[in-house]
Amino acid sequence: MQFTFLSNAISYIRQHKKQTGAYFLVGLVFVFLVIFIWQKAFSKDTAENQENAAENTISTTDNAVLFTNPLTGLVVDTPMELPSVYGVMIDHSSDAWPQAGIDRAFLVIEAPVEGGIPRLLSFFDSSEEVEKIGPVRSARPYFIDWNNEFDALYTHVGGSDAALQRLATGGTLDLNQFWNGATFWRDNNNRYAPHNVYTSSNLLGEAHDSITTRRKLSDPLYGVWTFSDSLPDTATKPAESVKLSFGSFTYTATWVYTKETESYSRLQAGQLYKTDTGKQITAENVVLLKMDVAVIDAVGRRSIDTISEGEAIFIRDGVQIKAVWKKTSESERTRLYTENGEEISFHPGRTWFEVLDNEDWNSVVIE
Repeated sequence: MQFTFLSNAISYIRQHKKQTGAYFLVGLVFVFLVIFIWQKAFSKDTAENQENAAENTISTTDNAVLFTNPLTGLVVDTPMELPSVYGVMIDHSSDAWPQAGIDRAFLVIEAPVEGGIPRLLSFFDSSEEVEKIGPVRSARPYFIDWNNEFDALYTHVGGSDAALQRLATGGTLDLNQFWNGATFWRDNNNRYAPHNVYTSSNLLGEAHDSITTRRKLSDPLYGVWTFSDSLPDTATKPAESVKLSFGSFTYTATWVYTKETESYSRLQAGQLYKTDTGKQITAENVVLLKMDVAVIDAVGRRSIDTISEGEAIFIRDGVQIKAVWKKTSESERTRLYTENGEEISFHPGRTWFEVLDNEDWNSVVIE
C-alpha cells in the first residue's frame, strides 16, 4: 500500500513538471515523503498492537483459573478457604445398616474395633449440608489420631476409657453426645439402642461454632493432598475389583470399578452397599493401609500404630499402585508415596481408607 502511494506521488510530479518551478517540485516531494513516512509508521504500530492483543488473549486463555475444593480436588465456582471439618464415628455393625449420610463424606476411614467388627470415621465438609448422619457410636484412641489431621470436630457417643481420657487431656475439639444431647437425636421408631443416635451437619455446625467461640480458636489449619487426573508411571496392574475382609463374610467388602464414572461402587457381604435413602456408596479412591494392630484387653479392644509408616495399595482408575503410607505426627496428614519417594496424587472426588492388620492384608484379592 505504501509503495502504491509513493508511485502515485511521483507520477503526479512528472505530469506537472512543466507547470511548476523547481521549488514547487522540491516542496511537493517533501510533503509526499513526510506523509509516506507517517503512514508507514502508523501501519507498523497498528500491526504491533494487533499482535500484542493476540498474545494477551492467548495468555488469558492459557492461565484460566480453576478453583477447587481443597478436601476433594473437585472444581468449584469460587475460591475456597480451608473449611471446618466434622469427624463423626459411624456404627458399622450389621445392626446399624443402612447408615445415613456417609455417601456425603469426603473421606471415610474404616478400621477394626473389638470383635473384629469395623467402625467408620466419616469426615464431612462444613460447607455441605447433610440432613442425617449416623448411627453415631463411641470413640477409640486411634480414630482421634486421624481426626486431628483436620483439627476436626470429633463427634461420638461415649468411648473406651483410653479414648475418653485422651479427649479430656488433649486439644481435640471433642463433641461427646453424653454432654451435648441437643446436638443429637434418637430414632426410637426404626432402631434400638445403641444403634439409633443421629446428628446433622446443621447441628454439628452450631456445636462447632459454640466450642470455637468459647475457646477463642482461630480458623482451621491443616495439610491438604494433591489431586490429579494423571496416574504415576508405576500404575501398571489392573484393579477392576478389590475384595477385603475384616474377619467374616458379613464384614467383607468388595469395590467394583465403573469406567464411565471413574469410581468404585461398594458391595457389603455380596450386596450393594447403600444408605438409608438408597444412595449407592462410591469412591474415586480406595486405599488399603497395612498397619500394626494389636488386641490390648480381654474385651478385644485394639491399638493401632497410626503415627508410623507401612505398606499401602492405592486403587484408582481401574489400576493399583504399590505405595508407602506415612504419618509423621498426630496433626500431620496421612500421605501416600511411590516406592521412589514421590508423593502420590489422588483422583478428584471421595476417598475410603481401609485399615488392615497383617492377616486381613494377606487375604486381599485384587483383580
